[in-house]
Amino acid sequence: MAQFYPELTPQLESFISRQPVFFVATAPLSADGHINLSPKGYDSFRVITPNTVAYLDLTGSGNETSGHVTENGRITLMFCAFEGPPLILRIFGQGSVILPDHPEWVTWISRFPNWPGIRQIITVRISQVQTSCGYGVPLMTYQGPRNTLARWAEQKGPDGIRQYWIDHNLATIDQLPTPLAQHLDTLEDDADA
Repeated sequence: MAQFYPELTPQLESFISRQPVFFVATAPLSADGHINLSPKGYDSFRVITPNTVAYLDLTGSGNETSGHVTENGRITLMFCAFEGPPLILRIFGQGSVILPDHPEWVTWISRFPNWPGIRQIITVRISQVQTSCGYGVPLMTYQGPRNTLARWAEQKGPDGIRQYWIDHNLATIDQLPTPLAQHLDTLEDDADA
């Protein structure tokens, strides 16, 4: 049976801290827009307060979450128990994007490891937390992180990552702009000054 909470409890925070993967779901307001669902790994998730969480968003093939939460704020995060007692935990809330030119970037980024290819931080103000049974989720054994993304970002280097953002991360597949586009313009303005 599903249970609802207004915020994360210490027990739910403990469950989150043990999960090596979580999922992020967002969607545009357009009825024919694409719903996005992305898995996230690495040591990239933080509970800030019982009502606020954040995750470090590394450069990837698309930038859907950023465009969607900028348009409408809606976001759902999901954690599943693949080992131990079954449980699914969903966090519903309003997301926002923090880029490196944000006045509080240094404070936010200090909470995370320095992974290569850092793109932005997604924060979520929690509106509701839901737990459900998870009885149908399979048991799987965690073998460790897959380091392919970190190696890819290291090989690209900062200039290569920036070019990748320009080529692939400035709009969603439905052509919603992402905040990264404005951030790149700011960087170019700073370089010209």
